This record gives sequence, C-alpha cells and structure tokens, in this order.
Amino acid sequence: MPVLSQLLTQAGVAKSTVALPTPALFGLPEKVLQFGTGVLLRGLPDFLIDQANRQGIFNGRVVVVKSTDGGDAAAFERQDNLYTVCVRGVEDGQTISEDVVCASISRVLSAKSQWAEVLQVATSPDLEVVLSNTTEVGIVLDENEDLGATPPRSFPGKLLAVLHTRYQAFGGDASKGLVIVPTELIPDNGTKLRGILETLAERAALGPEFMSWLATANTICNSLVDRIVPGKPAAAAYATLTQELGYEDELLTMSEVYLLWAIEGDERVQHVLSFQQVHPGVIVQPDINLFRELKMRLLNGTHSLACGLAVLGGVATVREGMEDDHLSTYVRQLMLADLLPGIPYPVDEKVGQRFGMQVLDRFRNPAVEHRWLAITLNYSAKLRMRVVPDLLHYYERFQAVPQYVALGFAAYLLFERSTRTEGGKWYGEAHGQEYLIQDEQAGYFADLWQRPASEVVQAALSNQALWGTDLTALPGFADSVARYVAQLQQEGADATLAGVLNKSPKPAVAG
Repeated sequence: MPVLSQLLTQAGVAKSTVALPTPALFGLPEKVLQFGTGVLLRGLPDFLIDQANRQGIFNGRVVVVKSTDGGDAAAFERQDNLYTVCVRGVEDGQTISEDVVCASISRVLSAKSQWAEVLQVATSPDLEVVLSNTTEVGIVLDENEDLGATPPRSFPGKLLAVLHTRYQAFGGDASKGLVIVPTELIPDNGTKLRGILETLAERAALGPEFMSWLATANTICNSLVDRIVPGKPAAAAYATLTQELGYEDELLTMSEVYLLWAIEGDERVQHVLSFQQVHPGVIVQPDINLFRELKMRLLNGTHSLACGLAVLGGVATVREGMEDDHLSTYVRQLMLADLLPGIPYPVDEKVGQRFGMQVLDRFRNPAVEHRWLAITLNYSAKLRMRVVPDLLHYYERFQAVPQYVALGFAAYLLFERSTRTEGGKWYGEAHGQEYLIQDEQAGYFADLWQRPASEVVQAALSNQALWGTDLTALPGFADSVARYVAQLQQEGADATLAGVLNKSPKPAVAG
C-alpha cells in the first residue's frame, strides 16, 4: 500500500468519512495518457476515472505528462500520486460534503527530462485514451515545430510524436488507434487539434500510410468540461480542512458538486470511455454545441468580464462577489441581459434563463473559494474565445452597445496596466495590493499604457491580432469602453458599478 495511504490509516482517518483507495486500484493498467496536471483535470476526469475504478467499470489508471517547469510534480512523487478531492455544495436541496482520496494517477512524467518514458507509454497495448488541458493557448500550430526534439515544443507536436511512435510500434494496426479528448475551453477543440496534427504530419512528411491511420484509426472528440475546481484553498481554510481530515495534502483539491463533461462521440467512444457511466453529468452524444455555448458564454464569459472589475474593486473570491450587492447585480445583469441574447447559437430563452440561474447558484457556493485573480490567467485569450463572438452576435441582433460587456472590457484594460516589471513578469496594483498579470499580452499592454487612456482604448480595441476583428468598428462600443475607463479611474470600481446599476441601462442604440 502506498505511503500516503499508510499515513492516512495511521492518522486514524475513518473510512466512513474519507473514501480511501483499496490496494487493488494500484495494480490497474495504464489506459490513459494525460497532458496536464492542473486542478480541473484532477477534479473532473481523473476524479471520474477513480470513481469508475472503484465500481469496477473503467479499470485503468492515468499517466500524466507535465510540460512546464516547477509546480506540483514533486508533490505527486511525495504523495505516491494520491490526492484528495473535497466536494462541497448543494444538490437537489441536499448539502453535499464528500472527501475522496483519488488513486487514478499512476505516475507523473516530465516532458523535458523523461520524454523517452512518455514515448514508451505510447507503445503500450493497454493505452486507449489521451486527455489534455493545456489552457486556451495550448492548441496552436507551432510554425517551427520539430517532431524529433526531446520533446517537441508544442502540445500538438508532443501528441503527434506519441501517435507516430504508436503507429510504428504496432505496424499501423487500426485497432491500436486512440480516443483523444481535449478539454481546452475553445470551440471545436477536437476539430482544431486534428487539423493541427494533420498539418504537422504533412510538413514532417510522415507518409500517406500514417496520415490514413491518423485519420481513420483515431477518434479526436470535441468536448466541453464544466466544473468549478478552485484547487487548494487559502491558508486558513486549508488549515481547517487539514484538522477535519486528520492529515496534510499538498495537492488537496476543492471542487463544487456540479459536473458536466459533454463529449462529441459515437458508440465506440462511449465504449472506450466507459467511466462515463458513473455520473449523469458525463454525456457522450453526436452534437454538444448547446452545452458548449451555454457554458462558454454564460459561465466563462461572465467570469472573464467580471474578474477585472472584482480585482479592481478589492473583491477576492467569486462567492464574496455574490455577497456584494453591486457586483452580484452586475454579474446577473451581464449574464442574462447582455450575454444570453448574444449567444451565437439558437438557444431557447427559457433553457438559457434556467442555465443562467443555475450558474448564479453555483457562484454563491459558500464552500468553493474561486479567486477572481486566478480567472484572469490568459485574460486576453479568454475574452477573445469566450466573449467576442457573443459581442459580435449581439450587435447583429440589436445594433446596440451591450453596456455591461463594455464595462467589463474597460476593467480588463485597466487590469492590464502594469506598475512595475521584474524578471520578465509584469505587476499591477489595486486597493494597495500588487497582483501578477498572467497574460501573454502583458508586455504589449505595458508599452501601450505609456500613452493616454483614450489612445489605449482605441489601439487595443482595434488590434485585430488580439480579437480577430476590429472592435472599434462596432458603433458606439469604443466610446462606451473609454467612458467606463475614465469613470473607473476617477471613481473606482464600486462607485462606477453603483452608478451604472442605478441607471439601469438599457442597450444604448448605436449611433
């Protein structure tokens, strides 16, 4: 039995309160190769696989590939790849409090130092599934990719090297193809990943036989994940949980009760992903667009537009924001008045309203500490993916400025204004607190904010490299954003919100 399980037993943890793994779970074959160690993967697919293994359904473990330096790789090794998921929330009126020590991960490999071992996994007859979550900027075509590097630089490059190694190991056997499920939150993530793989394979001249095997033997699924998984809580909450559990866990992962994983696939995908049987929130069906649009626009779009306002206003967590009269009203109005009507997909209004109210309840979950600052990670890319299509469709329908969206963009621009740089990183300041700007565009905005605010708005919104379109071409939008930037600078976030909400703004007809 692994060391951590022994420690748990020695600490007197009752199995009735913490669901511990049984020894049999550690001998299951490695059926999944996963790119990413993040909390979403640990709290959703890895958690589901653990649950399925306990029920004798999936019967497979996960080999995790870590591509970045630092982080939690050493913690996995210290804890024999075990970690605790603490599920908290309300479901059907019932309070849920569940603690599970997950044993689905067998090992964590460093792409940089253990690439040969990653490729060895590719040759295993037990391997059936590839999962990934490399953030919105992970599924991109690297024009200078070298598939012979150890490892290739991009995630698609690494995956293609794995697939080519597997193809060679099994002589092109079609039965050894994989089911590949990216969970990055971009539209048609599987379709885009397949296109990049094919482009890289063509450029590397891997041959028509491999191209055929790639296309026909492997199923790359579009998918959508939806679960708020904030990960390890703040120090005080962590100390309390440690007391309750009776042991320390460096990888402790908080999670809400709600769970949705929609996967676009057929009967073969259902069969291979047999863990989908253990939770009604895992849905495998031919079309998942409705799930994707509701989640991306109403939940993620709301998060992305509200996070800057919250940080500027000194509000630390989503739950605290829902306890703040001004911010909570803004969140509700933004979601239901601006974003819901702008969804670029046919949605029944009642279905959208019901989903939106469910999201608001999830935001209020007192047991989940989801920090607004964490939501600002890759801020610009998130706005482009989650909000810009909605904004454009809103204009198509109403020829008007969605004022709550404009205010969110203004807060984003001010959040990106850095006050200092150190070691290639940029820092901003709000309410006397410094924060790290974790955005690929931080350097761009550091230069841009050397200019007056009005010029920053025009330059940023017209930057087609950022948005894929010129947002200043939307009548009235740039003027509204500039007005809110000035108001936020002069009055602060809370007073600006109060003023906007007291006016109960209707969509301003674009001029």
